[in-house]
Amino acid sequence: MTKSVVLASASPRRTALLKQMNIKHRIVPADIDETPRVNETPEALVERLAAEKALAVKSALEASSEFADDDVILASDTLIAFNGESVGKPIDKNDARRILRMLSGNTHDVLTAISVLDKTHQRTETVVTQVTFATLTDNQIDAYWETGEPADKAGSYAIQGIGGEFVVSINGSASSVVGLPLYETRQLLNAFGV
Repeated sequence: MTKSVVLASASPRRTALLKQMNIKHRIVPADIDETPRVNETPEALVERLAAEKALAVKSALEASSEFADDDVILASDTLIAFNGESVGKPIDKNDARRILRMLSGNTHDVLTAISVLDKTHQRTETVVTQVTFATLTDNQIDAYWETGEPADKAGSYAIQGIGGEFVVSINGSASSVVGLPLYETRQLLNAFGV
């Protein structure tokens, strides 16, 4: 029996990474509340969100009788952690400035959780990558905001885009920072028969 992968994400970056891995898939975006819980650590938050996305898509597919026995759902969530606190997407230009000033000249963690489930079980893993930023000027931050790139990105930057020019070093999985750790995703999907 050939397994069918369902990506629980509308992210074009995750789709591109799966295509790079030559993994055929269909896209069914998850719609969940991503509000952090009180005192929830970044690790707990990213793992919970990835797991909940997978479960939400499974429920939606089951409700419409579209969840086949050979379906394997892959969900992922990525967030930035700095000094033990979660850093999400910016609310507006001022919030992006605040976030980028905070990351400027510092090292932060990028946490990407991947969750895979089928009819009988679910596994969730988190990959942590350390990213060191150059020191940024306010002019650089403002010019970057004007590109539109940081508006919907965790940590207000896209490493695969213009924001990559701020990155001095990466310790860990570069693809995880983009949104899907290739090695760990392949291992987890293999464990589910993909």
